[in-house]
Amino acid sequence: MAVAGIPLKQLIKESVLKLQEAGIADAKTDTFLLLEAAAGITKAGYLLDPDKQLTASEYELFEGFLKRRMQHEPCQYIIGQTEFYGLSFLVNEHVLIPRQDTELLVEEALKTTAEDSRVLDLCTGSGAVAVAIKHSRPDAAVTALDISKDALETAKKNAEQNGCEIEFLGSDLFEELGAERKFDVIVSNPPYISETEYETLMPEVKDHEPSLALLAGEEGLDIYRRLTAEAPRYLTKGGALLVEIGCSQAEAVSGLFKENGFKEIKVIKDLAGLDRVVSGTTGR
Repeated sequence: MAVAGIPLKQLIKESVLKLQEAGIADAKTDTFLLLEAAAGITKAGYLLDPDKQLTASEYELFEGFLKRRMQHEPCQYIIGQTEFYGLSFLVNEHVLIPRQDTELLVEEALKTTAEDSRVLDLCTGSGAVAVAIKHSRPDAAVTALDISKDALETAKKNAEQNGCEIEFLGSDLFEELGAERKFDVIVSNPPYISETEYETLMPEVKDHEPSLALLAGEEGLDIYRRLTAEAPRYLTKGGALLVEIGCSQAEAVSGLFKENGFKEIKVIKDLAGLDRVVSGTTGR
C-alpha cells in the first residue's frame, strides 16, 4: 500500500527541513540514513526513482525515526548499529557509540600485540576495541571488562556477530581479576570527561549516551589515576598500557604514567593532529 501524494522527493525535502529546524547539522545525510533504515532506499535508489512512494508501514517507521532524530537522539541508536574498524557493531543506550578517533587506539595496540599475546580491554562498552583487536589478531587471547552488565551483554553480541571469541567479565576496572592474571597489552578507552566539560556536551551525547561511560570526576582524570596505579601488577615484563585521552589531557596523563613507573611513554596524535593516545611499558 503506497502513501498517496507523497513522492520521495517531497518527503525528503520536508524531512530535511524538519531536521534543520530542530537544529540538526547534517540534516540531509541523516534523512537518507534513516530512510535507508526504514525502507531500504539508498541515495542512489532515490535518484533512480524520485517519485517513488513508501508503503504505509515504511512511512510510519520512517516518521518515527525522524521524530527521534528531531529530539537529537543519535542516528546510530535509532538504527541500532554503526561501523568501527571496518566491522559492524550493535549499539544502544547502554554503550557509547564507537568513534573513528578510537580506531587509532586499536592501531597502536596492534603494533604492540605480538603473536599469541594476552590482551585486556578495560571499560569495553560495546566491545568495539576488543573485537577489532581480536578480529585483526585471531591468535591473541582477549579479555574484556566493564562495570555495566547491560554494556557487557551488548559487547557479547558484537563479539558473536563478528565471529570473535572473547572472555567477558563484569568488573570495576581490575577488581574481579585474579591477582595472578598477567597480560602483555592492556588497552582502554575509559570515561575521561570532566564535570564542567560534561555540561557543555552536545545534546546527542549529554542527553542520550550513558554518563557512566563519560564522566570521570572533576578533572576527568579519575579513571586514569586508577588505571596507571593498578595496571603494572597485571602486566608482564615489557608489557604495554595504552589509553585514549581527551585532546587536552596528554600532559596530565603522561605524568600519571611516569609517576607509576612506566617507561617509553609516548603521546600519539590522531589524523586531526590532536593528542589522542598515551602509551607506556613496564620496561624490559
